[in-house]
Amino acid sequence: MTLQKHVSLNINVRGLGESPTLAINERVKLLQSQGRKIYNFGLGQSPFPVPAPVVEALRLHAHEKDYLPVKGLPALKDAVAGFHRQKDLVEANADCVLVGPGSKELMFLLQLVFYGEIIVPTPSWVSYVPQAKILGKRVSLIHTSFEDKWHINADRLSEHLEVEQDLYRPRLLVLNYPGNPDGLTYTANELKEIAAVAREYEIILLSDEIYGQLHHQGSHVSVARFYPEGTIISSGLSKWCGAGGWRLGTFTFPRSLDWLMEAMAAVASETYTSVSAPIQYAAVEAFRGSMAIERYLWHARRILSTLGQKCYRILADAGVRIHPPEGAFYMFPDFSPFGKSLAKRNIKNSATLCERLLQETGVAMLPGRVFERPCEELTARISYINFAGARSLAASETIAMHLELPEEFIHAHCEETLEATQTLADWLTG
Repeated sequence: MTLQKHVSLNINVRGLGESPTLAINERVKLLQSQGRKIYNFGLGQSPFPVPAPVVEALRLHAHEKDYLPVKGLPALKDAVAGFHRQKDLVEANADCVLVGPGSKELMFLLQLVFYGEIIVPTPSWVSYVPQAKILGKRVSLIHTSFEDKWHINADRLSEHLEVEQDLYRPRLLVLNYPGNPDGLTYTANELKEIAAVAREYEIILLSDEIYGQLHHQGSHVSVARFYPEGTIISSGLSKWCGAGGWRLGTFTFPRSLDWLMEAMAAVASETYTSVSAPIQYAAVEAFRGSMAIERYLWHARRILSTLGQKCYRILADAGVRIHPPEGAFYMFPDFSPFGKSLAKRNIKNSATLCERLLQETGVAMLPGRVFERPCEELTARISYINFAGARSLAASETIAMHLELPEEFIHAHCEETLEATQTLADWLTG
């Protein structure tokens, strides 16, 4: 059927493709099914299993079948508020928590109901900007630099805002830290300064802290401490709890932004209705926490930190411009020192760089352009998660917590990740 197949599409979704993170994962699976050796640095999915107490809670509540309240199970909302009070040292109230089928969906609803402009520092997670484009929103990108650790600062934000004629029109700034795709985070002083600018210009902050509990030193700081009246904290189960496929996210609002929460809840009631009941009951166990979950997080951080530093060192020693990761499981290397040698191989942008690397070595990573960086910039995201998470967690449990993981641990349990990193370094320098 060819009847108006192009003009019948909403103009905002014409040309829209599958999310790059999902597309690279599907391509990796296809190549592997064809017998190729592929190192998957593409998809940002936690390698660790869901903590055992949370899995058990899901099993016990598998029979729950009723629709739950649109805003979320009351016990879960209470647990989420307690989680942020304890972990982030911020005021959080259960009646200001909204539960959704993944923080990704909640971000979409927020952009839908919010009237104003969306400000996104780059490099940014791959879905912030496409969501805005789907909705026809005005998006303003602020390109950061390697020298700034790929993060915005208060001065840069002020400069961006000052050029606008209407300084106080509705605007929402997205912060994400520890960051995807860079694996870096902000200091408390940096957040305090950004908060002061946001307060001055009455900007709403969406603080995407989905990786907060995977800060490698366990010392994540929420910007909501410094701008409580204007910050929405985004969290969920996908990263720190290893439950991406469970699809549960949370937004925690200040009371001053309850009008936004109510509007989102109204739209939710007409779209997804409520999040899966068994998943919500299990999530109560996750957000309430326990010694078992704290041990799980401690070992996950130790493994990610040790492995991240090792991969960083391999690439830095090869001459790549790269920052050591501080949280999550990402790095965002800059390959510009190899610009001339790559150009001789007809590699002049990030897309070609990643395609040739995949074809010639089997190392799959995402180009910087899908994170809203300039096409010609030779950057890419490495997601160093292609190792046996359950096996490494069990092995870490056998090593005293006051000790660093020995060199042989990483070689024994994360061998494919090291092999892929070394393969990348050799391809660049060969």
